[in-house]
Amino acid sequence: MCGIAGKLNLAPQVPPSPAEMAQMLGTLQHRGPDEFGIYVDDHVGLANARLSIIDLESGQQPISNEDATIWTVFNGEIFNYVELRAELERKGHRFYTKTDTEVIVHLYEEQGPRFVSALNGQFAIALWDSRRRELLLARDRLGIRPLYYVTIGNRLLFASEVKALLTDAEMSPSIDPISLAQVFTFWTTLSPRSIFSDILALPPGHLLRVREDRLICEQYWALDSIAWESADLALEDAAEELRALLIDATRLRLRADVPVGAYLSGGLDSSTIVTLTKSYTKRSLRTFGIGFSNAAFDESSYQAEMVAFLGTEHSQIVCTSADILSVFPAVIWHTEMPLLRTSPAPMFLLSKLVHEHGIKVVLTGEGADEILAGYNLFKEAKIRRFWARQPRSTLRPRLLRRIYSYLPDLARQSEAYLKAFFSYELEEVDDPLYSHRLRWRNTRRCQRFLSPELQRAMESYDPLSDLLETLPSAFASWPPLAQAQYLESTIFMSEYLLSSQGDRMTMAHAVEGRYPFLDHRVVEFCARLPAHYKLRALEEKFLLKRAMADLLPAHVLQRPKTPYRAPISTCFAQELPEPILEALTPKAIRQAGYFEAESGERLLNKCRQGGLGETDAMALVGILSVQLLHQLFIEGHWSAPLRSLDPCHILDRRAAPAIPQKAEGVYSERF
Repeated sequence: MCGIAGKLNLAPQVPPSPAEMAQMLGTLQHRGPDEFGIYVDDHVGLANARLSIIDLESGQQPISNEDATIWTVFNGEIFNYVELRAELERKGHRFYTKTDTEVIVHLYEEQGPRFVSALNGQFAIALWDSRRRELLLARDRLGIRPLYYVTIGNRLLFASEVKALLTDAEMSPSIDPISLAQVFTFWTTLSPRSIFSDILALPPGHLLRVREDRLICEQYWALDSIAWESADLALEDAAEELRALLIDATRLRLRADVPVGAYLSGGLDSSTIVTLTKSYTKRSLRTFGIGFSNAAFDESSYQAEMVAFLGTEHSQIVCTSADILSVFPAVIWHTEMPLLRTSPAPMFLLSKLVHEHGIKVVLTGEGADEILAGYNLFKEAKIRRFWARQPRSTLRPRLLRRIYSYLPDLARQSEAYLKAFFSYELEEVDDPLYSHRLRWRNTRRCQRFLSPELQRAMESYDPLSDLLETLPSAFASWPPLAQAQYLESTIFMSEYLLSSQGDRMTMAHAVEGRYPFLDHRVVEFCARLPAHYKLRALEEKFLLKRAMADLLPAHVLQRPKTPYRAPISTCFAQELPEPILEALTPKAIRQAGYFEAESGERLLNKCRQGGLGETDAMALVGILSVQLLHQLFIEGHWSAPLRSLDPCHILDRRAAPAIPQKAEGVYSERF
């Protein structure tokens, strides 16, 4: 796991310098603090901040092929590199390291750009073919690892995080109003947009080929190419195959030359991964979990039960509301995105705990809810479709209480309220966005706090219409659950969960997250399963429970789904840290220009007088995060905690290299 960055000249001009590359690396040290590497020639600069996990001694990047005509820097892991290497060696390729990174350059020699389809992994790759003078950028199928790029004049810049792009003197960042409208609808931007104007995210499952002044973006994998719900398998056969796939996916993700840990919440997904590891491999895992001082969010008792059952050495943090707010500005510095929830903050603290215990790799259960229909959103859509057959029914909407029993505010509402709230566009069952319309309508209510100027600027833009234009051509004919799973996987999971709550929070403390449920073979298999194998009546992840029935205790298999949440209202009802209080003042909000000047104070007062409802809580977190984003990245009140980049390996292949201009205190040369 690493951070990568680079610059490419699209026309003849001054080559990138080692000092420029070092400045970019300086902002990515948290991703790869172990060592640093730079390659420059007359056209391109490549840089890597390495977190050493495989081949600790000789796996330094950038890495080349045999004749040093192809170079790569790489963030992530290629889990099937052992098998790929053996095949490449049989074809005559010579390796000089034992790292998975070297497989990339040799596989490219064999297959060209289509080599990415052979990779089982999570990756962001930059590959420079000096013979063709072509730069290739590639991102894994589901977007586990981030990659951003921007063109400035005759140059293209790319990096694992936006902050590395902003080190360029010609960058003048601004927040994109369209992207902000997307965040206040979907919780995230839609690829290729980022929150910053003109800075693009390479979409999941895509590669970008750059040669001279041509940029060609190609999709090599997509969920819409799968024949959804087409598998014809008996239930027991499907359960056996799912288990076999998960065992192999977990086995591959245990490949590392350092100790591996795991997150353990006590729920089905994380318990499955830890159980499979202990049952089918010789690896032992140290486990880590989150507890909350607020009992409404705490799952410590479930963790304790699973720790006792599995016999793992377990460590836990207990988060308070004060803890969450104290790290929130740092969380925004790492996410580089507005948030509508405080949920990433405890994940930030959890990865800090993992790092303090000397663990660089953790397995987690992310992805199971999306691919096996675990979220209550899927049940909600099913109930609403059932209710729509008899829209005057008073009994059918009561089913909604069952799936949201963990939300006390909802449980206290009257029958009339439930019916009014959940009946929004109830009978529009042919709407391709039916499963998510209700959620997105509620999130869009946050936009009422935007400044009049910003609202006018977005009058002609509708995020939902924008989304509809990007859906697969056959989407309207897909089964309802397939539609819902596609939307949840490609938007919420890929764009938000794996980024703001995933990669950015683990890598903030140099910890790599690995996700067996997101092995593309598992994802493709689950997409083809019949709907009732995933969601049977209102029982979620039915097939996974069947597959794990003899390995997990009954209380884990029978426990209703409770989503991971973190407190909001109690955070803001207390005395606030000065940076947060300052960001929400009318003066600060007015100067930034995104929201009504008094909106922060109004929401804070409402919070202190009795708490916030769901939408207002999202709005308050959204306002605060945008304000912090503006301060950190637009006003430039941010800085990386720089230390000397040592050791830094520099290969300067410019025709007439100038003496490197050392960025004082940022890097040191080592050849």
